[in-house]
Amino acid sequence: MVLGSANGTVPGVADDVTDGPRLADLGEGGLLAAMLPRLPGGDATIVGPGDDAALVRVPDGRVVATTDVMVEGRDFRRDWSSPQDVGWKAAAQNLADVAAMGAVPTALLVALVAPPNLPASWALGLADGLAAACAGSGAAVVGGDLSSGCEITVAVTALGDLQGRAPVLRSGALPGQDVAHAGVLGHSAGGLAALAAWGPAEAGLRSPHLLQAHRRPRPPYAFGVAAAEAGCTAMLDVSDGLLRDAGRIAAASGVSIDFDDSALGWYAERLRADAGLLGVDPWEWVVAGGEDHGLLAVFPRGCAPEGFTVIGRTHASPGRPAVTLEGQQPSFGPGWDHFAP
Repeated sequence: MVLGSANGTVPGVADDVTDGPRLADLGEGGLLAAMLPRLPGGDATIVGPGDDAALVRVPDGRVVATTDVMVEGRDFRRDWSSPQDVGWKAAAQNLADVAAMGAVPTALLVALVAPPNLPASWALGLADGLAAACAGSGAAVVGGDLSSGCEITVAVTALGDLQGRAPVLRSGALPGQDVAHAGVLGHSAGGLAALAAWGPAEAGLRSPHLLQAHRRPRPPYAFGVAAAEAGCTAMLDVSDGLLRDAGRIAAASGVSIDFDDSALGWYAERLRADAGLLGVDPWEWVVAGGEDHGLLAVFPRGCAPEGFTVIGRTHASPGRPAVTLEGQQPSFGPGWDHFAP
């Protein structure tokens, strides 16, 4: 879903009237001086912000690296999410990618592009959100960049340490294995639907738990390592919708995936009351909604560790790999596509 209007403007925030200095008042040096004390450190950091590059300790000798970009009007709206929410989500979606490789997060690099008239308090709130999301993960913000532009853009690169384990790729699934999931499904999509239908004030009153799940997803980071140690053969985080992301494992591994109706029905039932308020089928949120950043993993039969729920099976794919629900082609939407109209 496109969050802003076609020209990229964001309702409710075109003319900021927040008291206090703007970015142009502080300048790059002043903004950095205000932001850096708010950002988390970490045990893997040897040299943090302040030099041309950071230095991070990775005893394994291999570095897991991933990056994501959040663009105002496309990925977030300032009248729907606070800067702390944006910082949290920017960190969480990258930390989840590291976890999906079976690695432990070590460091984040954060780049911010923003209009000069943006209140400096927004950038400081962003830093607070980044710090809150990193708490307990072991990851530090070790550097980044600042620039000016017409729209706010937050780009995060995350690094991770495999600690001697083999990376868990999307391409290792074999026929006859269990497909399991850790985390929630459909909650962020429900929160987005509530915002679109009611606005933030009413959504906060009627579906506060879904609104929180959309603004500040809580990926099950530790389960990435647990999955790798349990013999997981393929894994990714569900960022663009269960069906779309399962299709990525299927295509990379050359298998088909069939989901169990009753297993997924448990997730749908948890959302039925909220979906009913909006006149929506909760299955749409469960199978096509993204941004919960739970972990979808494939295991040898019976090997999924505690915290994972088996929701399907892999099968040999004599033709094109497919994703089905009880053997049938799902009728729900395909999930999120960044370049879809």
